[in-house]
Amino acid sequence: MMEMNSKQAVRRLLRDRLAAITPTDRQARSTLACAWVAAMPEFDQAQIVMLYLSMPEEVDTAPLALRCWRAGKTVVVPKVSWEQRRMLPTEITSLTSGVVRTAGTGIAEPVAGKPVPVDMIDLVIVPGLGFSTTGSRIGRGMGFYDRFLGQSDFIGRSCGLGFEEQVLDDLPMLDHDVPLSMLVTERGVRRFTPSSIQQAGPNRVV
Repeated sequence: MMEMNSKQAVRRLLRDRLAAITPTDRQARSTLACAWVAAMPEFDQAQIVMLYLSMPEEVDTAPLALRCWRAGKTVVVPKVSWEQRRMLPTEITSLTSGVVRTAGTGIAEPVAGKPVPVDMIDLVIVPGLGFSTTGSRIGRGMGFYDRFLGQSDFIGRSCGLGFEEQVLDDLPMLDHDVPLSMLVTERGVRRFTPSSIQQAGPNRVV
């Protein structure tokens, strides 16, 4: 495992990699990655899907939201409670109406909306700065997704979504970091066993 104090260096590396992707390439590859997610049985079977509202350098989740609504699924996104340092799953019915970007962070979130109980969410699409080939993830350092996915009420599946440049063989991990069920990039789907976070198990791009 990498030393824990290398998280800053890993974040710098990953930010540089993301910055090197052109907007045209990013959009084309976002479309491919979202198509892989939409083809998964976990997505097909999910009735309530939690997405993130994309920042400019991230995989654009708009195609997934549109697919969900066309299929009659409920779409929820995080509304951040900074005081409680947690995310509140909130239903949205539009990607433009009732959505604002928070000053300072640039994170988009709903102004209002119907709260959805955590235990009703079937699939969470998880952003990140980087992902490993064994299911670990590194975020922006605020821990919101680790706290969310670590709740005992959450019984759904978690799927990281990123570009292949964000995938590393290994990542520095702490005890409170929560591994993912799956990872999707423009190249395909990786699924992880519960033990793959401790040791690299059979996982492959399909």
